[in-house]
Amino acid sequence: MKLYRSPVCSALLLLAAACTPAAQPAETAPGEAAAPAGQWSTGPEEKKIEPIAAMPVEPAKGPHSAPDVNPFAGAGLYVNPDYMAKVEKTAKEVPEIAPAVKKLGKVPTAMWLESLGALQHLPRWLDEAAKAEKAAGKPLVPVFLVYDLPNRDCSAKSSAGELTVENGGEQKYRSEFIDKIAEQFAARPKQKIVVILEPDSLPNIATNLEIEKCALSEKIYRNSVAYAISKLSLPNVSIYLDAAHAGWLGWDGNRAKIAQIFKEVLDQAGGPDRIRGFATNVANYTSLDGEENRKLESSNPCPNEHTFVEKLNANLEAVGIKNKGFIIDTSRNGKDGIRSKWGSWCNVKGAGLGERPKIAPRPLVDAYLWVKPPGESDGTAERGAPRFDESCVGPDSDPAAPQAGEWFQSYFVGLVKNANPAP
Repeated sequence: MKLYRSPVCSALLLLAAACTPAAQPAETAPGEAAAPAGQWSTGPEEKKIEPIAAMPVEPAKGPHSAPDVNPFAGAGLYVNPDYMAKVEKTAKEVPEIAPAVKKLGKVPTAMWLESLGALQHLPRWLDEAAKAEKAAGKPLVPVFLVYDLPNRDCSAKSSAGELTVENGGEQKYRSEFIDKIAEQFAARPKQKIVVILEPDSLPNIATNLEIEKCALSEKIYRNSVAYAISKLSLPNVSIYLDAAHAGWLGWDGNRAKIAQIFKEVLDQAGGPDRIRGFATNVANYTSLDGEENRKLESSNPCPNEHTFVEKLNANLEAVGIKNKGFIIDTSRNGKDGIRSKWGSWCNVKGAGLGERPKIAPRPLVDAYLWVKPPGESDGTAERGAPRFDESCVGPDSDPAAPQAGEWFQSYFVGLVKNANPAP
């Protein structure tokens, strides 16, 4: 989410290394490249740096889930008890929001696999989801966000990851991360699973190759994402590839560019049928509808996420990627008009919970989901702290924010109070 890169370094875990993807700075005019977190590009993209060579990818040939079927249809969504424990604790400590939290009920959120250490929780999450499914008497789909790419988030500090090319990160990503996840998924062939794959990765190479780290990482990103798709596209797993958001890729040139990148990466992985679709607005604040953002970026033909999805789908179909579904993250996009610039992404003040998770709410949209767990910080506002990003002390950001991924109680309270629709 580079538009204004929203460090998405917010895992459900309370790991200090967790990071939420950031939304990236939108381009200043059609054809210009988006700039690093919270800044704006000042000139046309000009690739000058030779990317690092990447390990080859063998295209997947085995069976996979039906690419033209909404995996959420006829199913419920699994509620992560780890997240709900934080919510309920906050409701007890802030009684004024308790009635609203009670009305919200147990809202499902995605579970973040954002580090090698996070994998220790995966078997438990899958087993608990299976037990809950049995008790419910119908499928309950757990949603996992997979987010530990080598050289992760090349244009943001707050969401930088643990794996680098220099420390053997490409091989570790494959053998110690993706392969381990694939083993757990394959061991439960009857359990329906959804994966949202690597926020900010391919969008970064679509718009940010003027940044040295992004230019160096281009082939690493392409091949690592292709490898993840090839290994995780199992018969019981539906993959949604991250597609940033309207404020990052909304311009005609950016949409055309990312569609071509998706085609090339999917061809490497084994073809477009290896995935179900695309996820947008992860950890972002862009509204589903409305024209408010035209005041910030009048040149962007996509002022909201629904328009973005419709136009991006047309770009995808033009390159042969057809019949795909979309997930839109509605965890924090309930209030529009809260930013002074669209590129603000870090703990934006005045935000509110958006639409509750909902299956097939509109054409093209498989589901609204709370991908970013509301209440988990995007990044610290403490200068000098590890992973500090200047964007987190901007005029639109909450000045009391803790490290990315940590529980930000006062911010959660604000999200509940500003929820739209109201609880």
